[in-house]
Amino acid sequence: MKTSKNYERPTEETPAENSAAVIETSGLTKAYGRVAALKNLDLRVERNSIFGFLGPNGAGKTTTMKMLLGLSRPTSGRGSVFGKDIAKEDFEIRRRVGYLAQDPRYYGHMTARGTLRFAAKFFYSGPEKAIEKRIEDSLSLVGLSDRADRRIRGFSGGERQRLGLAQAQINAPELLILDEPAASLDPMGRRDVLEIMARLRDERNTTIFYSTHILDDVQRVSDSAAILREGRLLAHAPINELLSTDGSGAYEIRLGSTPGNALEKVRNRVESQTWVASLEEASEPGGERTWLVKTTDETAAEENLIRLVLEDRSVKVVGFGRKRQSLEEAFFDLVEGEASDET
Repeated sequence: MKTSKNYERPTEETPAENSAAVIETSGLTKAYGRVAALKNLDLRVERNSIFGFLGPNGAGKTTTMKMLLGLSRPTSGRGSVFGKDIAKEDFEIRRRVGYLAQDPRYYGHMTARGTLRFAAKFFYSGPEKAIEKRIEDSLSLVGLSDRADRRIRGFSGGERQRLGLAQAQINAPELLILDEPAASLDPMGRRDVLEIMARLRDERNTTIFYSTHILDDVQRVSDSAAILREGRLLAHAPINELLSTDGSGAYEIRLGSTPGNALEKVRNRVESQTWVASLEEASEPGGERTWLVKTTDETAAEENLIRLVLEDRSVKVVGFGRKRQSLEEAFFDLVEGEASDET
């Protein structure tokens, strides 16, 4: 394997490599005999972002990653990483990518430091001090400095996963591809892994493409996400767009403590509008209430809804806005909607 004498990333890039997108695919398809594991995938992953690749088991996530790394060839379609063709320039791509498998394996008798030293020598030659400095930086990044010389066989699952992240980025990659990096971890271990991913993006300008089926993790740390089901892409957008609305023109109104008769009049006034489909009410602590108002005409709702509520001066509005859904709601809406379309 070719080696580099320093830890700097390449500074000379072709116009294609200098694109805002690190990963691009068009019609990417993979079939095993008559079974299509991936069908016409179109993706774009922006530079210096965290991209969540989301889907249930068997959705095609790992298949996609293998093709991006040149470990499997597409049946049809095309893909590029750093502007380089995944089928023809896979060696050049892998030199600039770090990869963490879903279940990383280690030699239990080795230490964390020894494992990183072993991995680093595949990528670097040159002064020993420079290699050791890179190892120390990597251990510090993932919070293993105080356990650097312990045997790995005594590591917890979270410590092993952190070591995997350190090993994946030992070559200062521009792109990290992580396969289910927090799938088997407890909540604290998942939190640690997500924090490391955010640090890699923010402090080292690394682009991170990771697969997962843990919806909360994607919502917490990702800039953009794609949702895959049975090899088909259901959604691909920035996280804020996926969560912006539940698709039904719904609005949430939080009301302070209000006399019952006044509240009833306001409710009747709102429900009488032709563009109001439904109004659901929930009681909150302290006498507050939350109304979920679903509408059929968003323009009319934007212009008139809050005015109708405030016509009565005894009504106090403490919050108003478009309803945001959780990523879990968005995921199941898409997956179940796709399934119903097929029946």
